[in-house]
Amino acid sequence: MPASKPFTDPDVQHGHAVGRLYGEHHGWLLSWLRLKLGSSHLAADLAQDTFLRVLATRAGVTLLQPRAYLRTIAHGLAVNYWRRCDLERAWLEALAAMPEALAPSPEERLLVLETLHRLDAMLARLPHKARLAFLMHQLDGSGYAEIAFELGVSERMVRKYMAQVMLHCLCLQQDD
Repeated sequence: MPASKPFTDPDVQHGHAVGRLYGEHHGWLLSWLRLKLGSSHLAADLAQDTFLRVLATRAGVTLLQPRAYLRTIAHGLAVNYWRRCDLERAWLEALAAMPEALAPSPEERLLVLETLHRLDAMLARLPHKARLAFLMHQLDGSGYAEIAFELGVSERMVRKYMAQVMLHCLCLQQDD
């Protein structure tokens, strides 16, 4: 009878691999983020978030270029951070332009800001042209023919994009 292999839990193995990755590259990633962002606190937060993403991926592959992988994840997190800052800045500018009597309460402000973040995250997951078609239609009031011309596609394709966005919204609504 052949000797049996010891039982190894894939989650434990993954945790050890991420731990090694963290030990070998955390300092480098933190330095890279500090240079890119100019903030030690933000760099520390994004470095932690990067390793949390790696831990959550459950990827069982050996990384050939771990720094490139970590840099890609960290860059995406930084872009998301900057996009959220832009949204917040635009919202605060809109509030400042609003007459004080019509200004929302602090609770309403927070709800709107949270909704903007969720909408931005939802739109970021859509294909580029579908996202543009939706934004052109909803924000600019463009018709399907105008959108088709701007995107260089047929009106039928614009209808497909809009259906794709609506389906995406419905799926997200079911998840809530």
